[in-house]
Amino acid sequence: MKFRQTLFWDTDLKNIDVKKNARYIIERVLEYGEPNEVRWLFKTYPKSKIKKVILQKRSCLSRKSAAFWADFLGLPKSKILCLRPSYQKMRKSHWPY
Repeated sequence: MKFRQTLFWDTDLKNIDVKKNARYIIERVLEYGEPNEVRWLFKTYPKSKIKKVILQKRSCLSRKSAAFWADFLGLPKSKILCLRPSYQKMRKSHWPY
């Protein structure tokens, strides 16, 4: 898969390894990916790995994306760290928006 530079704006695309950088790739594609990139993601990584990234990462996804992927993958929103009220309260104190 050839990634868009805008998807990985902070990295040289030549340095991205599908196995070594799986978490990074999953985070970016779930948040910013286009449909063809999302299809590639689900063909490349097992759903269990994608779910693990969503559940374990605190700030990889926006609330909107996290809620969408939780519904799509059947994950309980209460288990997703970035959707927990305590994290949202702390996040707003650091970056009030």
